[in-house]
Amino acid sequence: MDNRAKMILQAIVNSYVEICEPIGSKYLVDKYNLNLSSATVRNVMSWLEEEGYLEKPHTSAGRVPSDKGYRAYVENLPLLPPVPLKKQAEFRDYLEQQIDEASDLIIRAADYLSEQTAFVSVALSPDFSFANIQQLKILMIEPGSALVVIVISAGIVHDRLIRVPDLLDAEQLNRIGKAVESAVKGKPLNDITLVMVTAAAEDTDIPEPLLNQVAFETYTSIKQMDNLDVYIDGSHRLLGQPEFQDIDRAQRFFHAINKPQIVAGYMSDMQKEEDAKEAQTDQADIADETVSAADKKTAGAKKQKKDAYMLRIGQEIVLKGLEDMSFISTVYRFSDNISGQLAVIGPKRMRYGEIISQIQFINKTLSETSEELELDR
Repeated sequence: MDNRAKMILQAIVNSYVEICEPIGSKYLVDKYNLNLSSATVRNVMSWLEEEGYLEKPHTSAGRVPSDKGYRAYVENLPLLPPVPLKKQAEFRDYLEQQIDEASDLIIRAADYLSEQTAFVSVALSPDFSFANIQQLKILMIEPGSALVVIVISAGIVHDRLIRVPDLLDAEQLNRIGKAVESAVKGKPLNDITLVMVTAAAEDTDIPEPLLNQVAFETYTSIKQMDNLDVYIDGSHRLLGQPEFQDIDRAQRFFHAINKPQIVAGYMSDMQKEEDAKEAQTDQADIADETVSAADKKTAGAKKQKKDAYMLRIGQEIVLKGLEDMSFISTVYRFSDNISGQLAVIGPKRMRYGEIISQIQFINKTLSETSEELELDR
């Protein structure tokens, strides 16, 4: 595609996003003061249509972008528009209000992202399966009741109230907690088993009948950190979009979005697919001895910047009910081995540059805020 075709495609997408009506050549010439005749613009638009970048609705002489057209538009975006400093400050202030743990950060980020984009936001809680346990305490609350407190890498704290035998006292619970902590400290959640926890508890001189319940409840508390939570916000905001005047389309979408675990599974699969592609590319770069180390470093930096988000458009989305939407997601990180995902779902007719900037900014701020929380602990 030459520069003139790229310019006209960009103008068509921008115009269609703005007015949600098929775009004609005269509209483009008048709106953008193109130094081209209407006939020339029509010829370019015809070529774009033949190549699959545009579609022509049966009821109109104008054209609309196709999935391929939107994809080309995003691939050729100029520099992304920065998030205004006022908006950046607002979001940081919003995050800092009554933040106690990681889940608070994610919920607030999802809520803010939906509000700013007027679309649906989806957030997956962090994957703690490879996070190492730093501390584990079992604290007596009252006879028959105790609190299991777990601290993992990145300073994230999880606590769970458990039932314990009435005959156990605070000193005995403390001994059990120290024994279990010694066994699991430094190990990733994914590697911890019930056998490991039970064996550690049995190293104390406390009668076995009193240990079993505590060991099981402690193990359950550890494994609960590995549960995947899904937060979805802003579904109602799509009802005002012109695309959702089509009742069938709206029903398909809401049927899909009301199955959050399926959406979460799709996001996880999409990330695994991207990770596999990245690994293949990295291996190819390493194997290519003709490429200098400096060139590889530069290419890697460009790739990292570009791949700070993932995008699926229309038929690229294999999740039934979202075939008419666009799906932009990013991976946020609390540490090298603790990460989750944040996404925006909206009509294909969206301001891609602005939304990508928003999601990248929120991603960066989440990471910075989580680091600050860890330092404050």
